[in-house]
Amino acid sequence: MLLTVGIGIGVAVLDQVSKWWAVNTLSMSERVPILGDLLGLQLVYNPGAAFSLGTDATWIFTIISAVAVGVAIWFTLRVRTRSWAVVIGCLGGAAASHLGDRLLRPPSFAQGHIVDFIAYGDWFIGNIADIFIVGGVVAVLLLSTTEHNRDTAEAQQ
Repeated sequence: MLLTVGIGIGVAVLDQVSKWWAVNTLSMSERVPILGDLLGLQLVYNPGAAFSLGTDATWIFTIISAVAVGVAIWFTLRVRTRSWAVVIGCLGGAAASHLGDRLLRPPSFAQGHIVDFIAYGDWFIGNIADIFIVGGVVAVLLLSTTEHNRDTAEAQQ
């Protein structure tokens, strides 16, 4: 449990510190290229979800973030392996950081906009928490598959 909580806190702090840096360093009107047009830095405030979907439903994403944090806490109390502890910590920390943005950032309580600043070509702009969410989901799929295959092999013996 301590590993999961520690990783979660680390992910949330890393995400919030990187957002603080972005807000205090980057301009909304300027894109700073890192790898040409493929990767850059550009500050935006996203009221919606991934790809700026649902920009008029910020309060729904606040609820979804709160539920995700609750689910992460529930799993934290039940995790039995180090690999699952790491994954749950990553997902929980990212969800907690997004929930913090939704609750505390302008324009108002529970209507806050997410700070995004990592520009992936012309596809979308994200943040550190988004990287941990995507990586965490991939890890959940891999762990679920490998555990299912292992359990099936053990049952056949």
